[in-house]
Amino acid sequence: MAHKIAVDQITQSHSMMYTGEEPWHGLGTQLDKPATSAEALKAAHLDWEVAKKPLYLDAPNGQRIMSGAYAIIRTDYLERGIDQVFGIVSKEYEPLQNKDAFTFFDDIVGQDAAIYHTAGALGQGERIWILAKLPDDIQVIGEDICNKYLLLSNSHDGQSSVQMKFTPVRVVCQNTLTQALLQGPTIRVSHTRNIHERMEKAKELLGIINSHYESITENFQAMTRVKIDDEKLSLYYRLVFPDPRDPQDEIRRQLVERDRQIAGLYFREGHGNQAKGVAGTLWAAYNGVTEMVDYPNLVRNPESYLRTIWFGDGYLNKARAYRIAIENLKTWAA
Repeated sequence: MAHKIAVDQITQSHSMMYTGEEPWHGLGTQLDKPATSAEALKAAHLDWEVAKKPLYLDAPNGQRIMSGAYAIIRTDYLERGIDQVFGIVSKEYEPLQNKDAFTFFDDIVGQDAAIYHTAGALGQGERIWILAKLPDDIQVIGEDICNKYLLLSNSHDGQSSVQMKFTPVRVVCQNTLTQALLQGPTIRVSHTRNIHERMEKAKELLGIINSHYESITENFQAMTRVKIDDEKLSLYYRLVFPDPRDPQDEIRRQLVERDRQIAGLYFREGHGNQAKGVAGTLWAAYNGVTEMVDYPNLVRNPESYLRTIWFGDGYLNKARAYRIAIENLKTWAA
């Protein structure tokens, strides 16, 4: 099973650290106690920097600099003659170093408001992340509890902004629950001028976003009060996994139908979905989607496992499942 965890070409170590239980892939450096950002950075083999370097173009009269195009590279790789370009960016692009991205969390963790949980890099190291566990779990119903996490990701390939998002995780099966619309309670900071100043301002928004957990808790609990019969379940999964736009696309249609069936299987038999107060509810139907997306053996492209559940198609499917559930709460509860 592939994992998409980056391998450092200098140390030949996987770029990841974790505290507590070993992750499913068994990779990374385990820390016995919550780390500072500096400790997390070193343990995850992310204590390197990037630089923006000009690109050169071969021409009949010799090399010349390409106007307005730059390569993002690891400086320690460059010193050792390792060719690794994370991405091509414009003149306006401003890199954010790993240490600066991680330091953002120190104020939160230093106040005992969170503990570092995992950190690492995906792909060739072009996307890094750090995940902190927040206090005060969400009790949905009975023993069905969700932990609260804060995820920060930063990219070095010019393809995405710095992102900070709150991510509940259902304890019973470690599924990542997406609690927002696509525009989310997600903080995004683009890699342009004054990125460090804007990162500081982003801290002010964390308190506002954290208040969203109150409404999230209410919505999760409301889902447990909505009973779902076969007709409503079928409608819900048709909305979450809509028919392909092209009615002649038979392959896509089969994939959509497969997703509906697998989600329905998890609705009935998924981890925790037979528990009292959960079985047969909209909450179980929603978790049928999240377990289908997060379960490693069912990821369509296992190379993109972490990427898809946090940022890609898997994230979008879970976001849509949450949005549709909330939109239909009152109608289906009647």
